[in-house]
Amino acid sequence: MTATLTRPLTVTEAIQTRRSIRKFAPEPINPDDLSEILRLASLAPTANNVQPTRFAVIQDPELQARLQEAAYGQTQVTSAPAVIVVYSDMEDVLNTAEETVHPGMGEEQIKTRAAGLRKNFESQDVAQRGQWGLTQANIAFGFLMLAARGLGYDTVPMLGFDPQKVRDLLGLPEHVQFAGMLPIGKRAEEGFPHHRHSVERVATFY
Repeated sequence: MTATLTRPLTVTEAIQTRRSIRKFAPEPINPDDLSEILRLASLAPTANNVQPTRFAVIQDPELQARLQEAAYGQTQVTSAPAVIVVYSDMEDVLNTAEETVHPGMGEEQIKTRAAGLRKNFESQDVAQRGQWGLTQANIAFGFLMLAARGLGYDTVPMLGFDPQKVRDLLGLPEHVQFAGMLPIGKRAEEGFPHHRHSVERVATFY
């Protein structure tokens, strides 16, 4: 059984209760909750506010079944009521740079800043820009998991899939880079308890 939250979890509660869940309850996600989770994830910071992260939200069972094939048969892809594929698209960013600049800056400033943004990346090739954008999308991927948990949903981050097959299934251009695939829903299992190194093991203080 899945419990209904009476309030959103705090950030600390979301972090401490997050588990990687591979079996989900057979119930749909509330559309308002899903929109709010995506809105919160979109607030993740990006260097120079470039915002290269994109979300492909898959809820069609037939497409999920094909995604499962691209993910080497991992059953959580079809157990979850939805799967969110998180990717970066730096070429879209550069093609629409004016949309990235704050609208309150005025027309001339928007043009100037958009031109500056394009100039910053003109010396890089598509692959280099894509890798830079991916580092930003990875931040949003973490925000997405915590936003989901904060509203009482569960996820499991996945990198085990064939990127080219996913591009083909979703009709995405070749240049996009994937932060990961995220099945999302209400847990039908508790998942494994956390097992992490101590702070002393992983942190060095200077």
